[in-house]
Amino acid sequence: MKTFICLLCTWMALSPYPIMSQQPEPAAQKWLQSAPPIPEFNAPASKEQWQKQRASIRAQLWQLLGKMPDNSQVPKVTVTSREDHGDYILEKFHFENGAGDTVPGYVFLPKGTAGKAPAVLYCHWHGGQYDVGKEEMLRTNAVPVPAGPTLARRGFVVLGIDAYCFGERNGQGPGGPAEKGGAGEMTASKFQLWVGRSLWGMIVRDDILALNYLCSRPEVDSARIGVTGISMGATRTWWLMALDDRPKAGVAVACLTRYQNLIEHHSLPAHGIYYFVPGLLNHFDTEAVVASAAPRPMLFMTGDQDSGSPIDGVRTIESKVRPVYQLYGKGSDLENKIYPGVGHVYLPDMWSNTVSWLERNLK
Repeated sequence: MKTFICLLCTWMALSPYPIMSQQPEPAAQKWLQSAPPIPEFNAPASKEQWQKQRASIRAQLWQLLGKMPDNSQVPKVTVTSREDHGDYILEKFHFENGAGDTVPGYVFLPKGTAGKAPAVLYCHWHGGQYDVGKEEMLRTNAVPVPAGPTLARRGFVVLGIDAYCFGERNGQGPGGPAEKGGAGEMTASKFQLWVGRSLWGMIVRDDILALNYLCSRPEVDSARIGVTGISMGATRTWWLMALDDRPKAGVAVACLTRYQNLIEHHSLPAHGIYYFVPGLLNHFDTEAVVASAAPRPMLFMTGDQDSGSPIDGVRTIESKVRPVYQLYGKGSDLENKIYPGVGHVYLPDMWSNTVSWLERNLK
């Protein structure tokens, strides 16, 4: 009997026919292997080589985002209210984005500051909270404290807008008020694809218009502007740092995502349709985007249980990006904090680190 079992094992090992009990190849691996190869990103040998490579990456990113309207102008802003809250002033405003949509926003102005103040562009999250948007700056739905008043009390001018399909823009897509929430987001995405651009590109474009306005404010020192956010707001943060040189520091919480790893972990459902940029993996993964922020100070904070940012991808991004910072002698200006046992949340410790990072690098 033992001889038979040994002969059977030998036959199974040598047989050219498939053994039904073997584990099938993971579907994600099959899809990735059948797709066009993803070029590997590596830091070049010198700062001069990197500056050329960075210019090429930025040009490619703009091309991938699609045929967008011009974003160089300071939008014409209408201030609709101004309220004195004692230690800060809150203005509400809106502007037309030149693409058929009105963009509402808030600006928090600190009181008692001498001269021009540092500023923060605050990018709200997604979280499926389509009715919230910019109101996040006044709430604790995503952040441990109301970020707008808290940062204003520390001497920052703080500005944030409703992204497409959020806050006052929920139900303002091409489907009108009948399409809100995820349905409106899907319709907006479809429309943008049909006109040759992505919804993500248009979200980032609105942030750049908001940045144009922030830089134009007389209270703001345009050489001391930071950008921050959680989740979708985190991704908006590192894309803005990649595409625009004006933000001098960034903090991204709970969303540092390497797309290949997201696919391998079967976590594509962790991000909405707004997030996807056609063709990006034909050129590079997100380490190239993040590296384009160098050498400006960037702080990333991610829980190792966050399904939207697989931690092996987070570590790969850091290993690819840090050498770029080191070309400038600025290795310590890239900080990647990983929180064990933590999911997709903004902890009080993360907020404390955010404030410290912004104050250290903007004040």
